[in-house]
Amino acid sequence: MSTCSDCNGCATGVAVAGVSGPAPVKTVAVVGPPNSGKTTLFNRLTGLRQKVANFPGVTVEQHTGIAELDDGRVISIVDLPGIYSLIPRSEDEQVAYDVLHGKRADTAKPEAVLLVLDSTNLGRHLMLAAPILALGVPVLIILNMADDLRNRGGHLDLGQLASELGAPVALVSARSGDGIEQVFQFLAGAMPKPQPIQLPILQDVPKCRAWAGAVGRSAAYRAPIAPKWTRRLDSVFLHPVAGPLVFLMVVIGVIRTIFMAAAPITDAMQYAFTVSGNWIASVLPTGLLQSLLVGGIWKGVGSVMVFLPQVLLLYLFIGILEDSGYLARAALIADRTMAKIGLQGKSFIPLLSAYGCAVPAIMGTRTIESKRDRIATILIAPFMTCSARLQVYALLIAAFIPNRNVVGSVINAPVAALLGLYVLGFVVAVATAKILKSSVLKSEQAPFLLEMPAYRWPTLQSLGLRLLDRTRVFLRKAGTVILLVMVLLWVIEHVPFSDGKPPAIQNSVAGVIGRSVEPVIKPLGFNWKIGIGLLTSLAARETIVGTLGQIYGFDEDTQKLELQAALRRDLTFGGAVALLIFFAFAMQCISTIAVVRRETGGWKWPILQFTYMGVLAYVGAFVAFHVIG
Repeated sequence: MSTCSDCNGCATGVAVAGVSGPAPVKTVAVVGPPNSGKTTLFNRLTGLRQKVANFPGVTVEQHTGIAELDDGRVISIVDLPGIYSLIPRSEDEQVAYDVLHGKRADTAKPEAVLLVLDSTNLGRHLMLAAPILALGVPVLIILNMADDLRNRGGHLDLGQLASELGAPVALVSARSGDGIEQVFQFLAGAMPKPQPIQLPILQDVPKCRAWAGAVGRSAAYRAPIAPKWTRRLDSVFLHPVAGPLVFLMVVIGVIRTIFMAAAPITDAMQYAFTVSGNWIASVLPTGLLQSLLVGGIWKGVGSVMVFLPQVLLLYLFIGILEDSGYLARAALIADRTMAKIGLQGKSFIPLLSAYGCAVPAIMGTRTIESKRDRIATILIAPFMTCSARLQVYALLIAAFIPNRNVVGSVINAPVAALLGLYVLGFVVAVATAKILKSSVLKSEQAPFLLEMPAYRWPTLQSLGLRLLDRTRVFLRKAGTVILLVMVLLWVIEHVPFSDGKPPAIQNSVAGVIGRSVEPVIKPLGFNWKIGIGLLTSLAARETIVGTLGQIYGFDEDTQKLELQAALRRDLTFGGAVALLIFFAFAMQCISTIAVVRRETGGWKWPILQFTYMGVLAYVGAFVAFHVIG
């Protein structure tokens, strides 16, 4: 037995129990309860060497990465979903169970496990140790958040805990990196195998909870005291009156910052794309190649790319809210409101993440135990203003809403308009949920249990990796879906040829398609050019921005106009509002439709969802256009 000299909450302590060292491993699973810092540790070990995909056949995300050892060897690390037990009751738990037991043909069975537990909440988290140790593979028990344990007066006999568990135990801080070298030693095979210990019957939950408590007491575990500032913050954030008001101010602040702080960067990117496009045009001979590269690809994709700063700001704020611990408090506050429409607080976190993208939000509903609540949440998630809608909103608001103050200098007209669209989507989502939960998806109200994580300062590494991941997703979409749409659009704009020249855009295949749908959308104040944009936006909402940029650039009458000026010429103010409302309600995203089908197990719900949202979008846009004019 070896142990550090000071086990009273040290940040780098390690204790082991065993006899012989195992062979170096190649595949390791990272397991732990939610809010244990598991993902932070995964990011610390793998850095930028990671990728995200879905486990085949399910909607659970698979995070895999590579850890490099000092001797040059690499270890494949799989970050499993956060779980409290290995009894497979939810899709998350089923995936974790299957991977750890080698029952998934697409994923290698882990040769070792990193079990991440919150050292400040060891009483509840230790229950997960029993089923993990019972797997019979090398396990490193990682007690995370060691700095909190030390600074808040917690106590732990690390050596005794390792003896009780029959496995090496490391006390680390994944946020700061303290103690991470012990994890690398384990990965290199420098720590001994776990000794067999007497484990409780895993299916007997009360005995597992007796067992976990006894282990904690034997290790002289004393939970840290919650700091005064935590209690003071909770007294405000969880207050029935002050809490919702604070949340409202946070939302207003986020939206104001997204719209205003990103504006200079967006303008600079727009200028850069214009200048670079002109340079490309100058070095290429006039002809189809120049038209495709500059007028098609560069102008179309560039029209979407300029909104990347706003998208990243949105994800930055979501990351700060989540990593700081505030998001869990907001979910608890929201539970009081969600209960009135028949949902529970667990629905709030997926709905909030839908402001980034509806696809992972719908995947996130798998943590909701009630099937009816889960389906109801899936059906209303696309009403949240996702980052793709944000790009459309920003374009139209900048073109039609004057920059004048509404509430002093805090809220101007563009910010108020954007906030109104966010509120509109949320209100319609709530109304839809109320209808669903009082009719076809009626069910008993389930209790809402949520573990409150400690308040923490978000780390630059965690936020940086999050933004890098979203940038990759954005660029991947710009380089695949949007690029493909822009190329196809350029082709149908340039055929049929006549005397070796492309036709006027209104006489092209694109023009014919646009004019064929114009009678349907004309009552909404839209012309045939908007009609083409609505059709291409089915691939991805934000493609309408690139589509309009390309169409107006190809039109000889407007090629010298900026896109915003061209829109002001072709759309009335009422038509612009109608287009905003149409995009607020319509489900124009093939990826979302596909994931709804996968999550609900058939086409019934996605067809109903697409039809309902489409009718609502048309009626809402029709009313807006004819009321505003």
